[in-house]
Amino acid sequence: MWLTIAAVFLGVFTISVLVITAKTDRRSKKVQARLSALEAQSAPRSDEQLPADIRREERVSRIAWMNPWLNKINVAAFQMLLYQADVKSSPGTLVMVSLAAWAGAGCVLYLRTQEALTSLALSAAALPLPLAYVLRKRAKRFLEFEQKLPEALDMMVSALRVGHGLITAIHSVGQEVAGPVGREFRKCFDEQTFGIDLRTAMLNLAGRVPVQDVRIFVAAVLIQKESGGNLAEVLEKVAVTTRQRFRMKKQIMVHTAQGRATGWVLSLLPVVLGLAMYAVHPEGISVLWTRPIGRKILRAAIVMEAVGSFAIRKIVQIRV
Repeated sequence: MWLTIAAVFLGVFTISVLVITAKTDRRSKKVQARLSALEAQSAPRSDEQLPADIRREERVSRIAWMNPWLNKINVAAFQMLLYQADVKSSPGTLVMVSLAAWAGAGCVLYLRTQEALTSLALSAAALPLPLAYVLRKRAKRFLEFEQKLPEALDMMVSALRVGHGLITAIHSVGQEVAGPVGREFRKCFDEQTFGIDLRTAMLNLAGRVPVQDVRIFVAAVLIQKESGGNLAEVLEKVAVTTRQRFRMKKQIMVHTAQGRATGWVLSLLPVVLGLAMYAVHPEGISVLWTRPIGRKILRAAIVMEAVGSFAIRKIVQIRV
């Protein structure tokens, strides 16, 4: 009985902390953005310019006890991941959402199975769900970027041919093109306006959008700046190459649609079938978590399911 009370209390506490953190983030979003801008303007260019005794750990979460733990991991990678997915949250919020999903799923499973260890093990599958959501949004945003990049390059070519410079062409793309393409080009233009050289700004663009087409575009611009040549003609060829690569990627997605659908069906079928059997005859399927041999079979099934899903994903995932 005390395990049930502890599990319910843990779930309620985690969800409450998550809700409070989310509300605080929404209330002070504008204030934090202004403070970050002021800190960026007044901060030194590199960390080496700071004396060792006044360096501070970066505040990545509003929960004080989480900051030292989060600073031990690669927080910059998580922040870049959230930026690339256009998610207005902090790494601490992502961790709290994952813990809340784990606690909620564990409470539900424990109330049904009365097995604490089995419930914790099975509910751990809910931990990567928020991260999977972020990765999904990131992939969708990159796909939209690849789709609109040829249009942006054509606009730059037109601007260069009428006599404008590269910086003006980048500014026109940032102002005229909607979506992530306009946002990233506008940020690239702003970096040059604030004094960053063109090479660093273009490399930052390639770092924020790690897409092969963007790398080709950045490499073409930097090589042209060093060796000379007709930049409009170079960008026109890059636009043609980008458009052809995107068309080929779409064709590959069409040809692998059946394999991807098969992978989803084979991955979800055991879960759906298990839930259906539990709804029809709970005593029969409860052998999987009430007996030692059943728990071994369940763990083996989960491992084989994960390996099979990973293998199918690798087979249908073709890089262009």
